[in-house]
Amino acid sequence: MSNVLRLAIVDPVDSSREALKGTLLGMNTVWLEAECSRYEFFSDVVAQTHPDVGIVSLNQNPEKALELVNQLHETSPECAIVVISSSTDGNLILRAMRSGVKEFLPQPVRLEDLVAALERIGAQRFGRGDRTRGSSVIAVAGATGGVGSTSLAVNLGCVLAANPRNTVALVDVDLCLGDADVFLDTIPDYTLVDVAQNVTRLDFTLLKRSLTKHSSGLYLLPRPVQLEDAVLVTPDDMRRVIGLLKATFTHLIIDLSKSYTPIDLVAMEMSNQVLLVTQLDLPCLRNIVRLMMSFGQMESIKDKVKVIVNRVGLDSHIGLKKAQETIGREIYWQIPNDYRTMVEVRNNGVPLMEHAPRAAITQAIIQLAEALNGDRDAQQDPKDLSTRARAVEKLLSLWPSRKVAAEK
Repeated sequence: MSNVLRLAIVDPVDSSREALKGTLLGMNTVWLEAECSRYEFFSDVVAQTHPDVGIVSLNQNPEKALELVNQLHETSPECAIVVISSSTDGNLILRAMRSGVKEFLPQPVRLEDLVAALERIGAQRFGRGDRTRGSSVIAVAGATGGVGSTSLAVNLGCVLAANPRNTVALVDVDLCLGDADVFLDTIPDYTLVDVAQNVTRLDFTLLKRSLTKHSSGLYLLPRPVQLEDAVLVTPDDMRRVIGLLKATFTHLIIDLSKSYTPIDLVAMEMSNQVLLVTQLDLPCLRNIVRLMMSFGQMESIKDKVKVIVNRVGLDSHIGLKKAQETIGREIYWQIPNDYRTMVEVRNNGVPLMEHAPRAAITQAIIQLAEALNGDRDAQQDPKDLSTRARAVEKLLSLWPSRKVAAEK
């Protein structure tokens, strides 16, 4: 469990200890190494288990708890101490900080504060570039509408969720016209607005209950139901929501709007990778050039962008080589055109993994997921893909319904 913070907690009060334990068990960035109900035993627990973080509740006996903190600072200096207390006594807080405490959190502990505190400790321990295991956050954007960015986001999420080692959530931040719920044939009980407005009161159990779980294992947080509710989600709300989801899931997919609003930019800044989806036509490539010029001026975004060409094999006068010359960077991945299959999965609300697991388009997304996860063996042969794409297109042209749809 490299780069996962190992924790030990001590709290003589059973109810608050169980509540804290339940919260920690919901976080994928930490591992609960030990729990203790007696101050006098905790020093030995830390010495035996060597946790990265020790969480000490001051509530039952502040004097005894602070004595323990001083002892831990001397005997286990490598263990970062976090104290929690319902007291607002400034003298108590000052004494705790002077004892070598890294973080002081008010009780009841807000989930947002706990996540932020552990992230700061993780950054100090593992370094900014490699803090805790964390979550892989992937933003999916489109060069324009209709290029298939939502299709990619949904199906990429389902592919990642198929791995039992992963927990995956998809957030639809196209606040006005998002349709990720349609692709998954779901009617969610809660939306991004509900979570954003209650983010300071959520624990991990309630957070997961606010998401809709698809049969594939993918969790969905959809866009608001009413158009007027879109203004209720602010960039700060988005930061908090993404922060909590990062602490809960191993993978977070964010389906952006095509407007590149402040909320979209926040999502891109907080992502590890940004997939910019395009097609081989002039309007798309022109937009790619414009977008890359803007992203190039954004330090938090410019090095994350990967260009994905969708619908390869569709009739186009622009080749891959010309496209790369136009946009001035390599194409990271190609996804073959399979109009018939995509229409069927979209209209039926069924992921590609379920509807057409052996199709070339499905396999391309599976390999993309492996590549994004850092699988060095996951490579794409552009020549092989182009050949398969042309073969698929040729076969589909034989279907009468396909011809009628194309003419329409």
